[in-house]
Amino acid sequence: MSKIGRRPIPVASAKITIDGSMMTIAGAKAAFNHELPVGVLARLEGNELLVTVEHVTRRSKMLWGLHRALLANKIKGVETGFEQRLIIVGLGFKAVLTGKKLVLTLGYTHKIDYEMPDDVTVEIDKTGQNLMFRSADKFSLGNVCDAVRSFRPPEPYKGTGIMKEGEKIFRKAGKTKSS
Repeated sequence: MSKIGRRPIPVASAKITIDGSMMTIAGAKAAFNHELPVGVLARLEGNELLVTVEHVTRRSKMLWGLHRALLANKIKGVETGFEQRLIIVGLGFKAVLTGKKLVLTLGYTHKIDYEMPDDVTVEIDKTGQNLMFRSADKFSLGNVCDAVRSFRPPEPYKGTGIMKEGEKIFRKAGKTKSS
């Protein structure tokens, strides 16, 4: 049995409809459609969603755990949403939001314009160095944060760049003068 797949998914305020292998998950933040693969079944019992398989094989156990995790993320997304913080460290490094574009000044000869997707919102503090990304879709949120971080990844000598909150940067000593 799949250790992840057999755990029930708690459902608080999401509205779930199951039509064969197609599921619709709707809530206050968003709505998602999810198609289950052949052999993976879902049923709603009270305030819990249970995901099961018809025949237990190695492949079905992998799909079972995967789709249970995907459904749990979608349910949490429509109920509460996801958020991720990025911190910009560096002299003169900052971000500004103009419409749906995130304009980043990161020490290059040009500014970087990043077009924000519709399902992801960003809040920037007054210094322009603390960014809070919010979305109902965990996958889309992760892609946006990784794309923004890739413009100036943290470097190990000065510790400047764009990093996730709580991320540890292993610092290097650099050159030392020999006598």
